[in-house]
Amino acid sequence: MSADNQTSVVEFILQGFSDDPQIRVLLSVLFLFLYLIGLAGNVLIVLLIILSPGLHTPMYFFLVNLAFLDLICTNTVLPKLMESLLVTVGTISYHGCLTQIFFLTWSLGAELLLLTVMAFDRYVAICQPLRYGTIMSWPLCTLLATAVWTITVANTSVHTGLMARLNFCGPNHMQHFLCEVPSLLLLSCSPTIVNNIMIIMADVYFGVVNFFCTMVSYGYIVASILRIRSSSGKHRAFSTCSSHLLVVTLYYSTVIYTYFLPASGASMENGKVVAVLYTAVSPALNPLIYSLRNKDVKAALQKVAPSSWLGKSVAT
Repeated sequence: MSADNQTSVVEFILQGFSDDPQIRVLLSVLFLFLYLIGLAGNVLIVLLIILSPGLHTPMYFFLVNLAFLDLICTNTVLPKLMESLLVTVGTISYHGCLTQIFFLTWSLGAELLLLTVMAFDRYVAICQPLRYGTIMSWPLCTLLATAVWTITVANTSVHTGLMARLNFCGPNHMQHFLCEVPSLLLLSCSPTIVNNIMIIMADVYFGVVNFFCTMVSYGYIVASILRIRSSSGKHRAFSTCSSHLLVVTLYYSTVIYTYFLPASGASMENGKVVAVLYTAVSPALNPLIYSLRNKDVKAALQKVAPSSWLGKSVAT
């Protein structure tokens, strides 16, 4: 019996990707590589933007928030996943499972909201360029970022609190390599109608509403770009939002697949692969997408690297 007397299950058995020891070792190396890339890339993005006055703009302010969310997500999932791959049977404690749900739900929900805010920022930059400085003021940017973190903390607190009220007195073998609300609900022996209602409400708000707002923003952006006569002007305008659009496409496609399809059968197996995309691959790719496709970031990196890492003498 657990410490809070709410469940007879003290730990859950996590389902891995393979029982073959050699494959498990190869996967652990792969995930370690993705973890290190994501960790280094997002920390580098944060430090680069902080150290570069030329990047102290709303766009990069929101990018710093995105990097922090990616760090939360990857540190919530990958260390435990790599540990599970290196042992015979991967397990996670009841309280550890709830903790993972809290931080994973928090980071995923906040990233969806933040991508919507970033789409609005790109809309103002391209469609209202002369009013950009007035509209995207620092008080508004701070308010938007604070709202993103506050709303998602409240949301994940509700979901985690509702999960903590459920009883888990039967099977403890989770059909996933991590603790997520849909997969954990399948193991509950308590009524989950309230949880399901809250999931639907969250899906509608974080998924449908934010996706609609993002698409509306990009609808106006595309229409504005098409009205530009010169090809160089079109290319320059599109380059300012192409990285964000690529991240939006990757992120929404994976999260919607996980939280909108029934959590059973083949979808659970496919869901493990999809979960890898938004918990490991996406946090590793985001810094690369925003740096390799962004001239400002590459220019700032060239300026900061010599003075910060190689010394002023080398820089001169």
